[in-house]
Amino acid sequence: MISTVKRWLFGSSDAAEKHPLSVMTPPTKRNFSIRYPAYGQDAPPELRPAPVTKKVLMITHNPLLPEQANRTVRQHFKWNSPSALARAYIEDVRWASYGYANYHIVEHQVVDSFPIKRDGFRYTSQSYIQAWQKRHFHDPDGVDYDRLVDEFRIVQRIDSGNIDEVWLFGHPYGGYYESIMGGPGAFWCNAPALTSTTHASRRFVIMGFNFERGVGEMLEDLGHRAESMLFEVTKNMPDGNLWRRFLRYDKTHPNQAECGNVHFAPNSDRDYDWGNPREVLSRCDNWYRYPDLSGLPRRVDCSEWGNGDIRLHHLWWFRHMPHINGETDGIANNWWRYILDPNMV
Repeated sequence: MISTVKRWLFGSSDAAEKHPLSVMTPPTKRNFSIRYPAYGQDAPPELRPAPVTKKVLMITHNPLLPEQANRTVRQHFKWNSPSALARAYIEDVRWASYGYANYHIVEHQVVDSFPIKRDGFRYTSQSYIQAWQKRHFHDPDGVDYDRLVDEFRIVQRIDSGNIDEVWLFGHPYGGYYESIMGGPGAFWCNAPALTSTTHASRRFVIMGFNFERGVGEMLEDLGHRAESMLFEVTKNMPDGNLWRRFLRYDKTHPNQAECGNVHFAPNSDRDYDWGNPREVLSRCDNWYRYPDLSGLPRRVDCSEWGNGDIRLHHLWWFRHMPHINGETDGIANNWWRYILDPNMV
């Protein structure tokens, strides 16, 4: 079945490999057949921006459970390996950005206790297992970000250039935002700005990942980060700007769909409706030729983006983003520049 899906998606059975999580990874060699255009092709070399690498501090909260033979919470519940998730995510982002966006984890710190909530509450092993069994968790759920920033000397590391961003990995109801921004002039990044960090020398993002979930959900976090960045970039532009055009889907713009947003594919009727078989007209292919958006629409359905698979939809969406050199309407033709670096916004 997997080889069949690979042939359908990438045009050959040997072009892809499996991640450590035994889920499909994009191919290392991006030689796409014309019969499988939905995930795009590389731009000519002269149009490709030079790749960039961002340095990451990875922090994993994986508490010990003394009452459960001192296993970690991840071992006890048989949740995913944060390291394997990170490796798969890094490869997905590199591929989705046509090789532009590269991440390097410079340090991985593992914490064997539960993070402290913003009201001072901290789970014990017993209280967490009980909360999980009853599906009734502490409120407020949010983690104490100021404490985390101080504990791991995040601002100092940003200032020194040792890191560019932070990835938090943790258990369900760990209290992380999917993304949050700190630094001078920080703005909404799917969460309110970290106002206690304005003394930092530059802006930075802290991502929050749940190791109960998969790479698709990590890409969703990045997708909402991308939406926040590009809304900020275009906030003073007319409503018909290119970013808002990119986001169009049939439900809001009948017969004028483009690529949709993270939650809505071109034909979605509701949030997360990535498996909708309904055909709609879309100009999504035009975005592969950006800034030339003059092509005619064609009929598309969920077979274009993985028939409801969260990870494949998000890869499809990211692959449509402008990713070449140059500028249009005062905005870089490489939108990944803004997604990766909030200081470019």
